[in-house]
Amino acid sequence: MEDYLVKATAFNGKVRAYSLIATNMVNEAVRRQGTWPTASAALGRAMMASTMMATMLKGDSKLTVKIEGKGPIGAIIVDANTKGETRGYVSNPQVHFDLNSQGKLDVARAVGTDGFLSVVKDLGLKENFTGSVPLVSGELGEDFTYYFASSEQTPSSVGVGVLVNPDNTILAAGGFIIQLMPGADDTVIDEIEKRLSSIPPISKLVEAGMPPEEMLQALLGDDNVKFLDKQSISFNCQCSKERVENAIISLGKKEIQDMIDEDGGAETVCHFCNETYQLNVDELKELLEQA
Repeated sequence: MEDYLVKATAFNGKVRAYSLIATNMVNEAVRRQGTWPTASAALGRAMMASTMMATMLKGDSKLTVKIEGKGPIGAIIVDANTKGETRGYVSNPQVHFDLNSQGKLDVARAVGTDGFLSVVKDLGLKENFTGSVPLVSGELGEDFTYYFASSEQTPSSVGVGVLVNPDNTILAAGGFIIQLMPGADDTVIDEIEKRLSSIPPISKLVEAGMPPEEMLQALLGDDNVKFLDKQSISFNCQCSKERVENAIISLGKKEIQDMIDEDGGAETVCHFCNETYQLNVDELKELLEQA
């Protein structure tokens, strides 16, 4: 199934909803990072929630999500934009534990709960918007739910699930965000809570091949949902040799000269995609002139 996201409203505009299938996107990140299953689930959940959050923005806006819970995987960093392009990494990708008491990958143990979820939104203004909340569970779905309620004052329900194959590839990844708009009454809230409590785990819906549209219909009721947009999503890293060269120029002449004299070249690896960029002495000399 192709990766894509849908946007919808429900209950006559009283609810805003998003849902996605992101198996290929998460699989590409996992492949590039070499993550083990529990780390893969944590990274995938963070990437999907961030992807949906970014598509709520306007124009060419983008955001960066940072999750630090003092768990063994270290920090999770995700960049996402309004085009559905997302990249992410974890500091320590080789982390895996036995299943938790619910028989699921123990993401909370990997992430930790003693820390924060922070969001920086670049809206093209002079100042970026920054919001940060304490982690409440480390499972990430609940943590994003708390972020929306606390930092953006939008009552929400965030569900994200990742299933990992025995060979560490991704079997299924998908999720949803449901948000209450001003004017949502108790009848609507009760109906949504009832449906959320009775539906299978989100990863099971994805594993069963349920597309995003059907996912929202199952969550909100067939007759209640009005679909607004469908958007492709993908793993996409914006790194390039040109960006690496510009970063080296910004270091200044002394640093570049040291690379020439002491190292005989330069090599850097992108955290997000693990692409390696190498520059020889002649290339560094050109950058030295530009600096």
